[in-house]
Amino acid sequence: MRKLLISSLILIFNFQFSIFNQLHADEGMWTLYDLPDAVYEQMKAEGYRLPKSSLYGGLSNCIVNFSGFCTGEVVSPRGLVFTNHHCGFEAIRSHSTVEHDYMLNGFYASTYADELKNENMFVAFMREQKDITPKLDSLGIYDMGNMEKSALIDSLNEVMTKEAKKIDTTYYVEIDPFFEGNKYYATTYQRYNDLRLVYAPTKSLGKYGGETDNWMWPRQTCDISVFRIYVDPKMGAPADYSEQNVPMGMDSLSLARGITPTYLPISMDGYKPEDFAMTIGYPGSTERYLSSYGIEEMKNSVFYPMQQVRGVKQKVMKKHMSQSEAVRIKYDSKYAHSSNYWKNAIGMTKCIDSIGIVNMKREYEKRIQHYADSTGMPLDFAKLERLYKERADAMRALTFFNESFGKRCQNELALRASKYYNGMPVLGPENKPSKQYVVFEDNSDSWDKALDSEALVEMMKNYREQMKDTAYIPSFYQTIDKDFGGDYTRYVNEMYDNSILMKSGTKLKVKTTKKMERDYGMKFGLSLVETLADLRLVVDSLKDSIDVQERLLCAAKVRMEQDMPHYSDANFTMRMSYGQVGGYSINGYDSGYYTTAKSLADKMKKADIVEEYFAEPVFHELFGVKDYGIYADKLSKTLNLCFLTNNDITGGNSGSPVINGDGKLIGLAFDGNWDSLSADIHYDDTLARCINVDIRYVLYLMDKWAHADRLLDELGIRAEKKVQE
Repeated sequence: MRKLLISSLILIFNFQFSIFNQLHADEGMWTLYDLPDAVYEQMKAEGYRLPKSSLYGGLSNCIVNFSGFCTGEVVSPRGLVFTNHHCGFEAIRSHSTVEHDYMLNGFYASTYADELKNENMFVAFMREQKDITPKLDSLGIYDMGNMEKSALIDSLNEVMTKEAKKIDTTYYVEIDPFFEGNKYYATTYQRYNDLRLVYAPTKSLGKYGGETDNWMWPRQTCDISVFRIYVDPKMGAPADYSEQNVPMGMDSLSLARGITPTYLPISMDGYKPEDFAMTIGYPGSTERYLSSYGIEEMKNSVFYPMQQVRGVKQKVMKKHMSQSEAVRIKYDSKYAHSSNYWKNAIGMTKCIDSIGIVNMKREYEKRIQHYADSTGMPLDFAKLERLYKERADAMRALTFFNESFGKRCQNELALRASKYYNGMPVLGPENKPSKQYVVFEDNSDSWDKALDSEALVEMMKNYREQMKDTAYIPSFYQTIDKDFGGDYTRYVNEMYDNSILMKSGTKLKVKTTKKMERDYGMKFGLSLVETLADLRLVVDSLKDSIDVQERLLCAAKVRMEQDMPHYSDANFTMRMSYGQVGGYSINGYDSGYYTTAKSLADKMKKADIVEEYFAEPVFHELFGVKDYGIYADKLSKTLNLCFLTNNDITGGNSGSPVINGDGKLIGLAFDGNWDSLSADIHYDDTLARCINVDIRYVLYLMDKWAHADRLLDELGIRAEKKVQE
């Protein structure tokens, strides 16, 4: 029965459906290599004018996975990459000092030699993708638990990567589950590790509106940063950083053979309502197949703890950042990342409640259960509800724990304390375990003791207040009560001042000594690891059973609607979404579909009321002129800044190109709107909008503020300007 069920589902998922009228054309994150013909036909009906072959192996070759968390696009024959300012935030911050604050004042490399290298950053191109579900099914993956599945996938991934490297040594393969694990795709990537910073606007414009405007419309943010791919000087192959490397396309082989890297051309023609718009990128995660019980868990056990803890910590961060420019530079990126998801969690919770998503899902699930019962599919919503209830308290505690003391907390002491016990690179002679040790390198330039210690004190207090179940209270709280009289500050200061963990460069023996075991920081770390293990034991013990039911739910939905095309939830693999330019209406409010230079000029005048509306005097001048030349929109007769489309995006799509019907770049996606934050779990086509920065706004700023003539020439813009002049 199981084999028959899986085989029939594979056939359903692989079938190219022709009936399309039941699916909203603008919803969907579609894989390109197996794009249904019906989807392509709808794209053409909405204004896409290129052949289907222009997508997979065409435009897809211009799009990059940007450092594992964003999207970028190659826009010139010299490997120039556009992405969002907030995607380049950490790179810009890492090069900033009090004397040369590129984060605050912006950056432009006037020559290739001035372009700045970046540690631990990369871009990866998708070279191939294929469905390997039948292979994994034949190996028995659907009879395995999650740990066995992971081991099998890792093994197959290693084999496929070895095969890919026979074609090109810079290739590697990643295997990902699709449709809740009902399908598996293998994707071949090529990674380039030498990525250099070329341009970034000032923080005032690159992050204009800050958290006040985040997830909001209208927007005036010039969310852009520019990087360049460098390659081996002889063969043009990916290479680690070297001073001898050259920009992509400028290597000896490419120049000799006249090879030009594939890149996305820029359009200066603008857009009008209902014009075709497409994004291609790497959306991170959606949960549209998730059950109503899973959504309840997300709301209560993920979103609430996330917003509660981050709100506490961000208050401490903001206080210290406002007191010191050096501290602000260190924490600019950390604060931005934290606050982005803090506000997102607030908006998600609001939308789930206001729309009534849980009840909507539950009514729909009655239909699915009826269908499953009538066809003999082993789907059991009662069991699913019971499983989620069993892990509710532990999941809530786990999120509070991770936000307070785990990787998400970004606290130096907590990270070091946990990292020692969770495994670090071991140094010293292999044949003498007693001599083996680990070392924390000096990273004092990335954190501040006063901020870090005060934040940890507040996290400790807050965690204890929020925990209903004392079983999830780490043992270090007993130490605080017993040895420090309940004084959190004194306990934390003791660890920062005296723990061996905080002495960078000190050799910490792998086999702990009695002195190490008495160390408060070491005991703190052991307490964290033990509590995390207890939490994971409860959560993970139920994960396999929940995942099976969620997979069966997805399969039942797709089978019930087999006369429709279906796309899988996002999983940070390349996806295409398409739609149209246009605004939305809600409660009598008409959003409009673009903003202009005047709207920015008006907002800048309110900086005394809203601090995040500040911009330097030069921008008051640049956005107060009447003639914007070649950058002016043909319809509005002024400079358009940002615009709306109904493209289906989520986190990870940041930096994705917005492409018109001719396959040309008209903007970059950078945000969604507040009224549809729940789109990750429930897409509402009447409200869901993608907020994009107009490419002409980007170029205007490059021209008039940075005077980046060499970049404009490279993009073919100065030549166009000269012709007009």
